[in-house]
Amino acid sequence: MKLQQRIDLLSRLGEYILSDSDKWKQAKEKAEHENAWFIPEFTELAVHNIGQRFLQKEALANWVAGYKIPGTNTSPKTIGIVMAGNIPLVGFHDLLCVFVCGHKAVIKPSSKDRVLIMHLAEKMTGWDPEIADSIQFSDMLKGCDAYIATGSNNSSRYFEYYFGKYPHIIRRNRTSVAILTGNETKEEVEKLADDVYRFFGLGCRNVTKIYVPRGYDFVPLLETFNKYAYLADHHRYKSNYDYNLALHILNKKYYMTNGSILLIEDKSLFSPISQLNYEFYSDRAALESSLRSNQELQCIAGSESVPFGMAQCPAINDYADGMDTLSFLLNL
Repeated sequence: MKLQQRIDLLSRLGEYILSDSDKWKQAKEKAEHENAWFIPEFTELAVHNIGQRFLQKEALANWVAGYKIPGTNTSPKTIGIVMAGNIPLVGFHDLLCVFVCGHKAVIKPSSKDRVLIMHLAEKMTGWDPEIADSIQFSDMLKGCDAYIATGSNNSSRYFEYYFGKYPHIIRRNRTSVAILTGNETKEEVEKLADDVYRFFGLGCRNVTKIYVPRGYDFVPLLETFNKYAYLADHHRYKSNYDYNLALHILNKKYYMTNGSILLIEDKSLFSPISQLNYEFYSDRAALESSLRSNQELQCIAGSESVPFGMAQCPAINDYADGMDTLSFLLNL
């Protein structure tokens, strides 16, 4: 299959996932049934981002134009992909990169996110049976030429052990933070709430910590965050909230809350579900310089590069962990 054919097929897939197809609706409903974190609101958000930001023909053409991708891949490699399952279709971009390069993808999907990715692969092969050999699924990834694996810091050690001798990209735990000045408008704080609450805070692009100047007034922020108060009715999210609240009460830890999120002063970049850490700063320039060199950060919301509300809306060339997946695949 030639490059332009692959782009055309991906564009068609973009139209499909933005459609109201009954089979696609059923797939999304089944995904929620198998993973309670995949509520319709957030699944639709993930799907919309992929359809609008990844799979538009113009976006695809502009993206590949920056690389020397041959029209036909005469020596395709087999790429093993270990996908995460924290948010819907989080591993789709890796498949997109492998497919657009003309390589063969052998995917080990997360048990938490099998339905959607397998449905889309089935749809693509149904349109063009020629690619049936190019997108396969397996619980064992043996004999591949290269590997792309996403997981936790713990699982990454296993990935290094099994895949370390092959060309690889191995991703570990990452998170995102936001820097506030105290002069944000209500609209900006509402957008920050999106960065914090979307996908229940489970994504590496979710803001799990905010940096604020001393004397910052948290009351307007907590009041504005009430736009997501309804998430406290979600049984799994509520269980996490109650558990963390109980811990802070037992430990006599100072906290602030609006009933759906806990604000805790903590130096850690990572916070548990339903909690948002904060820390005071005095020198913003020094803070930004320190954060930009931190290997645990995916993005910094509130900066020029990632405006509030856009943390969970990556562009097609926003590569996870800053590793250019397409260059990696083209240089095998």
